[in-house]
Amino acid sequence: MGQTIYKFLDNFESYICRTLLAIFVVLLFAQIISRELFNYSFSWSEELATYMFVWFVYFGASYAAKLYAHNRVTFQFNKLPKKVTNIIEGIADLFWIAFNVYFVYLSFTFVFFKMNLFWKSQTLGIPMKYIYMILPIAFALMTIRIIQANYLKLVKGIDVRDPEKAHVEEIIHEGG
Repeated sequence: MGQTIYKFLDNFESYICRTLLAIFVVLLFAQIISRELFNYSFSWSEELATYMFVWFVYFGASYAAKLYAHNRVTFQFNKLPKKVTNIIEGIADLFWIAFNVYFVYLSFTFVFFKMNLFWKSQTLGIPMKYIYMILPIAFALMTIRIIQANYLKLVKGIDVRDPEKAHVEEIIHEGG
């Protein structure tokens, strides 16, 4: 039971992204079919798909932080020892965490204290507060994932790299 909960929490963003992607693709496909075959358009579907896409992007950014898959300029580290590289990347990640924490504060303050309570989405009519809540949620999750990735990398010694990059390096080694 505990292992299942851990696996779910460890892949939370992945599950959310998969769900959002599937729903907004089906929603847009239904909208296209509705327009082309029945000459009818749902006024709300594109707006909902847009909001779902935005949430998808932010949860995807958090998931990428977990995988250590955000773009980084790392060529300057090629001649340095791995330990030095890890320390420098860790320091850079501290700046990233500081930015995220500040952004969580700003977005939380905006969403819960400064946003106009009567500001609603155009066609769905839902308060925009619920749409903008992704900002503090995603940046807080991203911060947790950055800390998690650095813990695994620096403390546990686990090579936390972008799986695609690791796969490409494996192909290069096999071919060369």
